[in-house]
Amino acid sequence: MTEPGKANILVVDDDADTQALLCEVLTDGGYRVVTSSSGEEALKIGEQEVFDVIISDMKLGPDLNGLDVLKAYKSIQPGSEVILITAFGSMETAIEAVKAGAFDYISKPFKIDEVLLQVGRALENQSLIRENQSLRRQLGSQAQLPSLVGRSPGMLEVYKKIAMVSDSRCTVLIYGESGTGKELVARAVHHNGPRAGQRFFAVNCGALAESLLETELFGHTRGSFTGAFEDKHGILEAASGGTVFLDEVSEMSSALQVKLLRAIEDLEVRRVGSNQLIKIDLRFIAASNRVLAQVVEEGKFRSDLYYRLRVVEINIPPLRERREDIPLLVEHFLKRFVREREQTFSISTQALSALLSYAWPGNVRELENALEAAVALNRSGVITLEDLPPKLKPDSQNGDHLEQLHADLPSLDELEKRYLAHVLKVTRDNKARAAGILGINRKTLYRMAERFKLRI
Repeated sequence: MTEPGKANILVVDDDADTQALLCEVLTDGGYRVVTSSSGEEALKIGEQEVFDVIISDMKLGPDLNGLDVLKAYKSIQPGSEVILITAFGSMETAIEAVKAGAFDYISKPFKIDEVLLQVGRALENQSLIRENQSLRRQLGSQAQLPSLVGRSPGMLEVYKKIAMVSDSRCTVLIYGESGTGKELVARAVHHNGPRAGQRFFAVNCGALAESLLETELFGHTRGSFTGAFEDKHGILEAASGGTVFLDEVSEMSSALQVKLLRAIEDLEVRRVGSNQLIKIDLRFIAASNRVLAQVVEEGKFRSDLYYRLRVVEINIPPLRERREDIPLLVEHFLKRFVREREQTFSISTQALSALLSYAWPGNVRELENALEAAVALNRSGVITLEDLPPKLKPDSQNGDHLEQLHADLPSLDELEKRYLAHVLKVTRDNKARAAGILGINRKTLYRMAERFKLRI
């Protein structure tokens, strides 16, 4: 049996010296280690014992090679992570290993610190995946709901409004700059209300030409215009029973505004080219990145439609006004990348500082894209300042971007302390693994813990 808190590691290598070295280093690192000298023996051991991590040489003699071990363990122990080591690295082999499910691929001659780092990352990745699976089991169907992230006062107000309007059928008007998450709010209203089991349609009114938007919303009959070869159900008809989200509704033409107003008031639609009225049962949610009252004053939006849409307003604050949510958003996106890429990611304090200082004109979407770009080319698992897009680096940010941070924003020391505490929790206070994940030696780890008054 594995001792509580100790990770179980299998080392597969037909070279006795390499096997002994890995066994000694990993044992000193606080792990329980089992060794095997061949692929066949490794598979027999796997029938008797479950391992957290398997470290296998690629070339194992005449029987099975490292890829065979990898594929077998991904079948018999899918929760295990496999790290392959080879002296004959190539792009083709690396691609094959990754596609087969290898956590990482290390070339000889390897550094001991590199092996310890990858083992620590593999175990942390397992922990995050298990935590996510546990949360999904607890939440059940709610795990599929949209993810709104933030604890700032502005976001708490958004959550309150969602809770208050979800059970009603009133129309909702959502305001927010591009990239703030207007569709996520609309989906949250839908999924938390009585129509949750019905369809949700999102339409970007500013992305389609007037004639195309009309047929998309209301449908058309065969022969009603050139190219209309058959009858088509419009979105308002197809979504009946559910919710329709009209994004950038301010871009809708005057003629379509009239048709939309009638559909909302009468809950009836008429397809293009038809005189037949079709009953619908819909909840309407609209959104705009422009203040509709001002667009009404400009004569570009009907006042009667405006008042129909704004029964309840929800205002989403821009990211620059809720900077204290940035660390939470970063953690949220990095955890998602862990699930998608099966690789653990963290962020350095310098990189996080740059994210906190930037003005984010593209809001949460821009932050998500910046992190996705950073992880796409990152192999170390730690996002640094160099991984970020050039415009986010301090020397490229002008004075407009360096706004005063929110008074409640934690200091970099506090963020570093929280991250260190998180790593120690994930590694169960294993100093070697924690130091490996952080990319520091044990002496530095002890100094950090002493500085932050953390007991290790």
